[in-house]
Amino acid sequence: MTENTRPLRADARRNRERIMTSAGELFARLGHRAQMEDIAAHCGLGMGTLYRHFPNKRALLTAIVQERFHGMADLARATEEIDDPGEALEAVLRGYLEAANGDAGFQLALMGSDGPQWEDVRPQKAEFAEAVGRIIDHAVSSGRVREDFTFADFAMLANGVIATMYFKPGGLADWRRHLRIVLDGIRADAPG
Repeated sequence: MTENTRPLRADARRNRERIMTSAGELFARLGHRAQMEDIAAHCGLGMGTLYRHFPNKRALLTAIVQERFHGMADLARATEEIDDPGEALEAVLRGYLEAANGDAGFQLALMGSDGPQWEDVRPQKAEFAEAVGRIIDHAVSSGRVREDFTFADFAMLANGVIATMYFKPGGLADWRRHLRIVLDGIRADAPG
């Protein structure tokens, strides 16, 4: 049995949580520059413990991104409950971007960086995409969003705003203004 198929002992579960928390903080701040040695030191565990849970940095970053996409799928399902389809679409896009704000590692994952093995994140991304696809369909069919808007457009627009965050960090670029411009452009009454 592997760690993924059997429950972890309480101490091992706590160690894994410490690793994930520390790695999340360091990847958020440093992106791919975060090293396994830095993560072990940050969480106060030895390298052996770190490598027992994650054989390499790629596996660790993939686990963090999987966890983040679980949260994104929860966000999308929650925004499906908003009565106004246009507001639901804006809420899911804004929430998606807020989750990426200040997290260089997640920004790279969202922009399609080929660093970690993102194929391991496919199920979580598909769950998110299905829920957002339903939100988009509802917004389009209700006339709140331009009729040619698709999930591919959602991803492209989000990546543009995320690139603003990533390449102009620390408040050097106003990604929220960028988002407002994007939202104005996808509304059904926007000039074509």
